[in-house]
Amino acid sequence: MSHIPQDVARRLVDKPPMHAWSSQAALDVLAERRRQIEREGWTPEHDDEHDSGQLAAAGSAYALAAADHLHPLSQGDGCYDVHATPMAWPQDWEFKPDTPRRMLVKAAALLLAEIERLDRAAPLPEPQKEGT
Repeated sequence: MSHIPQDVARRLVDKPPMHAWSSQAALDVLAERRRQIEREGWTPEHDDEHDSGQLAAAGSAYALAAADHLHPLSQGDGCYDVHATPMAWPQDWEFKPDTPRRMLVKAAALLLAEIERLDRAAPLPEPQKEGT
């Protein structure tokens, strides 16, 4: 389900900006999402079981941990600790700190998974009646 106007989406599909699809960062995020599915078993069906914002929280936690690592005052506390689990991290999930770039790639992949889950959960639009 897309919330981009159809004509804009069609132009992006027909002729996407070169950088958007070919940057190493974008490729790394898509590769991480694929790894999550294929190696970790975090399939769309598995993701659908986490419908309380856990995927978004995990993505946010990785992004904030990376930001705090890059600039210790970025969260206003300056308390980045590579061994501490961020407060936003879902309970019972294992936080795996890494380099700031790697945590940002994980964050983006988790946020993509959450967006995909939301799209799957969204009600389908009502079919239009003839003549309307």
